Amino acid sequence: MLIDERLEDLRNKINAKVPAGISISEVEFEGPELVIYTDDTKKFAEQADLIKILARELRKRIVVRPPNILEDPEKAAAKVRAVVPDTAGITDLFFDPDTGEVLVEAEKPGLVIGKNGGATLRDITKEIGWTAKVVRTPPIESKTVKDIRQYLRSVKDERKEFLRRIGKRIHRDVRSKDKWVRVTTLAAAVKWAGRRFCSRPRRAGSLLTAEKSPAVSPRDSRTWECRRYLRSVHWTRSF
Repeated sequence: MLIDERLEDLRNKINAKVPAGISISEVEFEGPELVIYTDDTKKFAEQADLIKILARELRKRIVVRPPNILEDPEKAAAKVRAVVPDTAGITDLFFDPDTGEVLVEAEKPGLVIGKNGGATLRDITKEIGWTAKVVRTPPIESKTVKDIRQYLRSVKDERKEFLRRIGKRIHRDVRSKDKWVRVTTLAAAVKWAGRRFCSRPRRAGSLLTAEKSPAVSPRDSRTWECRRYLRSVHWTRSF
């Protein structure tokens, strides 16, 4: 099945599940997520279990975003602070128009999330239409984090295009029935080579770097050492 046909099929299934009065304008793969664009984000938020039902039925990570209609960030920030208890200690609000999300930075994230699996987050969406996410305020103010968020604002178009391209590659049909992978050790995977491995399936590849030596200690079992080693492997590059 082509990726466009799969998206159309998912859109039909979503329309069959959502209540009347909620319109779906677009469905897209963006990275590992299935993004549902709708003008009725507030109505979506009123249905507490709707996203859970869709995620379970479609077996996808679901994100709901408004297409273009978003409330002004300054007005929205005042409403967010009115909904969230003062004891939560909100320190910063980051509005991302590209994703329709507002990142709430707070000293007590649990109070921003609310009871029953996110009641306060749903209240925020009902009030402003933006999808709310919450993170804990770092103990030390970071200029790097602010610079990264500013950079994300400046490359929002490129980021969306990149996410959609990667999303289509992730969710495309399997092109080959061959189930094999070739693993090559670089410089015999000794410490001087950084213990690196080149993994090559049929159509892609990755470079793995391990923190620990794959050698089996005489006093440890081979199974335990292998598991400990695999947990320390990091994906570093794809080609």
